Amino acid sequence: MSNQSYRDSQFLDGLSGEELFSMQIGLTYRDFLVLPGFIDFNPSEVELETRFTKNIKLKRPFVSSPMDTVTESSMAIAQALMGGIGIIHYNNTIDQQVSEVSKVKRFENGFISDPVVLGPKNTLHDLDHIKETQGFTGIPITQDGTRHSKLIGIVTNRDIDFERDRSIPVERVMTTEVITGKAGITLKEANDIIKKEKIGKLPILDKDGKLVSLVSRSDLKKNKDFPDSSKDENKRLRCGAAVSTLPESRERVAALYEAGVDVIIIDSAQGNSIYQIEMLQFIKANFKNLEVVGGNVVTRGQAENLIRAGADGLRIGMGPGSICITQDTMAVGRAQATAVYQTAAHAAKYDVPVIADGGISNIGDIANALAIGASACMMGFMFAGTSEAPGEYFYENGIRLKKYRGMASIEAMKAGGDKRYFNEGQKVKVAQGVSGSVVDRGSILNFIPYLSLGLRLSFQDMGFRTVQDLHKGLREGKLRFERRSESAQAQGSVHSLYSYSAPSLRAE
Repeated sequence: MSNQSYRDSQFLDGLSGEELFSMQIGLTYRDFLVLPGFIDFNPSEVELETRFTKNIKLKRPFVSSPMDTVTESSMAIAQALMGGIGIIHYNNTIDQQVSEVSKVKRFENGFISDPVVLGPKNTLHDLDHIKETQGFTGIPITQDGTRHSKLIGIVTNRDIDFERDRSIPVERVMTTEVITGKAGITLKEANDIIKKEKIGKLPILDKDGKLVSLVSRSDLKKNKDFPDSSKDENKRLRCGAAVSTLPESRERVAALYEAGVDVIIIDSAQGNSIYQIEMLQFIKANFKNLEVVGGNVVTRGQAENLIRAGADGLRIGMGPGSICITQDTMAVGRAQATAVYQTAAHAAKYDVPVIADGGISNIGDIANALAIGASACMMGFMFAGTSEAPGEYFYENGIRLKKYRGMASIEAMKAGGDKRYFNEGQKVKVAQGVSGSVVDRGSILNFIPYLSLGLRLSFQDMGFRTVQDLHKGLREGKLRFERRSESAQAQGSVHSLYSYSAPSLRAE
């Protein structure tokens, strides 16, 4: 009997996705299990590549949420390096959000077409400020301190490390004999020069000696260490940003577009509104090739409206997050698994991917979300305690923690988080979220490989090698499910022990 026939010879136990979710009761990820399939491949053969939007692919189906305790540039950089994508929050000014996006887009490049430069009269204080705010050194010095003027030197850490007087001009310490490349050089040729000359930065000049672009040695190492990085067509890390439906967001989108943002998330707690539809249509009409994710939605009708308005992806979830109390406070929302299945089934008719947002606290939840139609998972709780998340660690009862708050918590709304709710600026605030804390989870650079391996093992148990095959199995009824009673859920977790040590979600 061939492997193919082993795979096909199924006695169809359980329910199809359509049968499971046709029940008139809302289901969460814990209310069902995927029945095991046939294994004829190793976990290493599982491919986690997926679509985030119609035109943006990711190597891993992980997205960090646009929350002010989850995603700024450090998180977005780490997510992109590991094959996912981060969405910069908008609890800030336009300039601040643009700055965060710019840090991501400049972090890793082929040719850096807009390098930071200084003039000869700038001081070491200016260099220190660049290092502090943008995280890099090795600054080209041009005649007038602008891009595309004549290169006269370069300043690196070696030139300034032992200078105590930070008020001196850079012309006194800069290296003037600079190894350069000629405009038109290929990236491989530039990299060969960097390796041969053992230099950190290679300025690219035109025939008049004017600076055209810059190539960085550190990018070579990043390309080697992070082969699955999410990159745009110019080899820059991908990055998303959230905006509200308020009028000021039109100006915000324009500024983010100029900064090179790859995708805009229209961030509304209830996305089925005339305000979001108008914002979607505005963005699609005015910003060429800018992908837009609409949401949040939880029903087929909501999904239909946003898809018709031009959404390239949908964000699914209303109230399932660990810090969200919308369902209790507003009595509106939907159980998350049901919401994901129903919207994904409808959006698939238009080839629009959906992102499961909320209710994810372990690898099994991620696997279940993908199994019922999601193309990616947006997570706040899972990433909030990592070293790349904004905020400082603190200790409580000897446990190392970080702050985590819902954007509809009173604390976050005071900082601007209420822009995602239609409250018309009322002085009285009705909280739909809480503030709390989460345990230290280490670095994203270690945490995502842990999540990825767990997800590959789950796919192996299901009998599917790719997200696309998994979704095909769902549509064709070959992927089978079973409802779980409360006692089955209890039995499926740790039970009957006198004591035990729980596995940590902290990546070492």
